Amino acid sequence: MQNDGSEIDENFLSQLKDDLAERRIERGITLLRSRESFMEVVCPQHENAARFVGHLAQWVDVGFASATRLRDILSRFDQSQRSKLSVTDYLYLRMAEGMVAMAAQLADVAIRHFDLLIIFGEEWNDKLSLAIVYFWKGRCLRMKGEYDQALSFTMLGKNLVTELGRTRMAAAMQVLESWLLFQKGKLREASATSRDAETSLQETDDYVTLGNIHSFYGRVARRAGQYDKAIEYFNRAIEEFKKRDPYHPNLARSLANLALAKREVALQVRRRIDHDAERHRKAGGNVEPKQVFGRNDCRHQLEQLRDEALSHLDRASAIYLRRPNRHGEATVHLNYGYLHLDDGDFDLAEARAATAYRLAEEKRDYIIMGRVRVLQCMIENAEIDEELSEGIDPGSHAQRALEFIHEAIELAKRTQNRRLLDSAYVWQGFTHCNAFFDNPEAARESYELATHSKGAQSCTTWRDLQTLKSRILQRGSVDSKLKAWCQGSVGDKSFQQISEEFAELVIPRVWEREGHNVSRVATRLSISPKKVRRILRQVDPRNPQKT
Repeated sequence: MQNDGSEIDENFLSQLKDDLAERRIERGITLLRSRESFMEVVCPQHENAARFVGHLAQWVDVGFASATRLRDILSRFDQSQRSKLSVTDYLYLRMAEGMVAMAAQLADVAIRHFDLLIIFGEEWNDKLSLAIVYFWKGRCLRMKGEYDQALSFTMLGKNLVTELGRTRMAAAMQVLESWLLFQKGKLREASATSRDAETSLQETDDYVTLGNIHSFYGRVARRAGQYDKAIEYFNRAIEEFKKRDPYHPNLARSLANLALAKREVALQVRRRIDHDAERHRKAGGNVEPKQVFGRNDCRHQLEQLRDEALSHLDRASAIYLRRPNRHGEATVHLNYGYLHLDDGDFDLAEARAATAYRLAEEKRDYIIMGRVRVLQCMIENAEIDEELSEGIDPGSHAQRALEFIHEAIELAKRTQNRRLLDSAYVWQGFTHCNAFFDNPEAARESYELATHSKGAQSCTTWRDLQTLKSRILQRGSVDSKLKAWCQGSVGDKSFQQISEEFAELVIPRVWEREGHNVSRVATRLSISPKKVRRILRQVDPRNPQKT
C-alpha cells in the first residue's frame, strides 16, 4: 500500500477482515479513516476496488459511515464497467448492493442480491463474507416476520464462522439467533444463547452488539411484566450505543422501547388509582388523610412517567430525522398513539396511528401495519364507550373497530409473529363483546383462538385475556355453551375436545370453591392432581396452583 493511500493492497483488506471477525471495531474504523481520501475517488480502475467496496459494506453495517455514502461509491461502477470484472469482484459489488437495500428496509431486494451470492458461494472463495451474507439474509427474513427461515440462515452463518474459528463473529450472530428463539417461545434457550454471546463479546469494543444484547434482555423482561428490570436494561443498552454513536438508530429503538416500558408502569399506577377510587366509593368517601396523600403521590408518579415516555419518544424521533428508518419512525408514532389513547385524546392517537401505518406501508412492514390496526381497533372501542355515555349511537365506531381488527388478523397471518396474532384475536374478542355488538359467543371463539397459541404470551396479552374472559363470563357465555352441547350442537369438535373444554370450565371454579387447594379438587372430582394442575395452567399460566 502506498503512503498516499491511493491503493488498496492485500494486507489492508486482510486487516479489515480480521478486525471485523475479532470485533475490534474502533481499530477497523481508524484503519478505514486513514483511507478517507481514497474513498472519494475509488473507481473500477483501482486495483482491488470491488473487493474494497464489499469489505466497506461490512463495516458500514457495524457503524462506519452511512449506507448513503456506500451507495454513492457503488454508483461509480456502471454496467459497462461491471461486465469487465471477474466473478469474484462482481460478487463483492452485489454484496454491497444487498447491504444498501437492507439498510433501506428493502428486504426483498436485499434477499435477491444475497441469494445470488449464496448460489455462487463456492466460486467466491471468501467463506467469512459468505457467512455474513447468510446472516444478513437472516436479518432480512426477520424484518418480514419469517422467523423459521430467518433462524435457519442465521445458523448457517454462525456455523460457518465457527468452523473458521471466528468465535467472536459467531457471538455477534448469536444475538439474532437468541431473538429468533425468543420469538418462537424458546425463552430458556434464547437467554442462554444471549448470555454466551455477552461472555464472548464483553472484552471487545463492539458496543452496538453489546447494546443489542441488553436491549434483548429488556424486551424479555418487558414481555414478562418485569418493567423495572426492562427499564434498567434499556438504559444500559442506550449507554452502550452512545459509546459508538450518539445518533445510532439502535439507540432510538431502545428509547422507543424504554418509553413503552414506562407506559406499562404508568398503566399499573393508573389501575392502582382506579382501584383506590373504587374502594373510596364503596366506603362512602370515608378516607384517611394519609390515603389522600398516597393517591396524590400516585398521580404525580403517573404524570412523571407519561412525561418521561414522551421525552424518550421525542429523542428517538430526533435521531430518526438524522438517520431515517421507516420501521423505527413508525414504531415511534405507534407508541405516541398508545400514550395519547391512555390520555383519552382519541384524535391525536388516531393521527399518530395513521402516520405509523403510512410509514410501515411504504416498506410493506406487515408487523407494524398489524400493530397499528390493533391500536386503531382499541381507539374505536374507546370511542364507543365515550359516545354511549353521551347518548350517541356508536355504530360507526363499532364497524370500524371490526374492520381494523379483521385487517390486523390478516396482516399478522402474513408473518410468523404469533404474539401479534394473539393480540389481534384478543381485540377481536373485545370488539365482539362491546356494547354495540354484544356477541359473547363470537368473543369466546376469538378467546379460544388466542389461548390455544403455541407461543409464550406476553404479560400484557395474558392480562387482556383475563379481562376478556371475565367479560365473556359476565354475559353468560358459559351457560349458552352448555345449552348448545345439551342440544347436540358440537360443531366439528371431537368428544375429547368437548371434555377438555368442559374441564376448563369446571375445574377452575371448583378450585376457587375449595380454597385454591389442588388436592381437595382432585378428591372432590375423583381425578388426578396432575390433571387439575394441567387444566389450571392451560386456563391461567400464571396461576400459583397451591396444593
